[in-house]
Amino acid sequence: MTAVEAAGNTANTSVHSMGVRARAAGRVLRSLPTAQKVAALHAIAAELRARQGDILAANAQDIAAAQAAELPAHMVDRLRLSAASLEAIAADVEAVAALPDPVGETTAEEVQPSGIRVSRRRVPLGVLGVIYESRPNVTVDVAALALMSGNAVILRGGKETVFSNAALEEAIHAALHAQNLPADVVQVIHDPARERMRELLRLDTLVDAIIPRGGAGLHRYCVENATVPVIVGGIGVVHVYLDGTFAQNPADVALAVQIIRNAKVQKPSACNALDTLLVARAALPALPAIAQNLVSHGVDLRADAEALAALSTAGVQAHLATDADYGTEFLALTASIRVVEGLDEALDFIALHGNHTDVILTRDPAQADRFVQDVDSAAVVVNASPRFNDGGQLGLGAEVAISTQKLHARGPMGLRELTTTKWVVRGEGQSRS
Repeated sequence: MTAVEAAGNTANTSVHSMGVRARAAGRVLRSLPTAQKVAALHAIAAELRARQGDILAANAQDIAAAQAAELPAHMVDRLRLSAASLEAIAADVEAVAALPDPVGETTAEEVQPSGIRVSRRRVPLGVLGVIYESRPNVTVDVAALALMSGNAVILRGGKETVFSNAALEEAIHAALHAQNLPADVVQVIHDPARERMRELLRLDTLVDAIIPRGGAGLHRYCVENATVPVIVGGIGVVHVYLDGTFAQNPADVALAVQIIRNAKVQKPSACNALDTLLVARAALPALPAIAQNLVSHGVDLRADAEALAALSTAGVQAHLATDADYGTEFLALTASIRVVEGLDEALDFIALHGNHTDVILTRDPAQADRFVQDVDSAAVVVNASPRFNDGGQLGLGAEVAISTQKLHARGPMGLRELTTTKWVVRGEGQSRS
């Protein structure tokens, strides 16, 4: 079947039957030796390279459809694959294959008073349902992480990636067949209708976890419609707090300029990009240099009255912020600025609006320690860019999503976060009295 035929096959396979097949395939995968999983991942990387022409041709169909539908330019860019990006995706699969396999890790046995020996063993979650928008690279990234962590996965991409995803699924299935593994460990829902997504969200007898990856609307829809547990993440407001101690000399101001520029400009559409800059009143003299650098890179600044006055005096262009500019995830070249008296007020503000990634720039170790202790977010960063809250940057190799919830997984979700544990109890004939 060609990618076009697969993309058009929207009625022959029900989501429920996909779940049944995924559950059966997952049982094969959960006990697969690491070496076989590694071989399968290398086979997937090889198929992606061998099928470059077919995959790029399918992607060109998605690009043409997106342009005809007048999707925003940034969405079209997210969709676009090239020979270079496809090679990078294949290399990422090989990078996952090089990661330590968490499945089967077992804690040391502890002997209880009854004489039983107790340990815990790390095991796959089972069957994952991953729902995402744009970015066909996510299809391969998630498939690779699921396979290495011993999970079957059902993928539901957006309607804008239907041809690309079909071609990528073909490549993955060819590799799995070549390795004598069931192709059903990775399945893509080709029907873009929202009803198919709703069916996946309610497949609680067959799917163990739903992981949405997209905007706030997608996350809210999943939470409100799912009977399967949902791991929420990837959305949230990112703050940088500039402490007065970090603005006392030109070298530190220059470093703040660099960090804050990277936080906002390097990839403004990312969930870990800066949204709100909190400036201690004592650091206000450093603000014009920071703001001017952001403006020179095309950032639209929205500042409170005190910050705006300081910027206007220095000749830096900004707009007066409204209440809506705080607590907003911009995902674009827009940032808000607010002046705070000091750390206490910054902590109160972050407690109200944060939960994703929050940064302190300070030369005071006590201030840094208190920030780390008191800020309750998925990642807390001292004197570095929030863009480091990323699976690859934090040593996980890759990620399915960044979780901002507090149960099971929090922060970037790599291989270990796609597993759970089970108790193993060994006895010698004991009965409980």
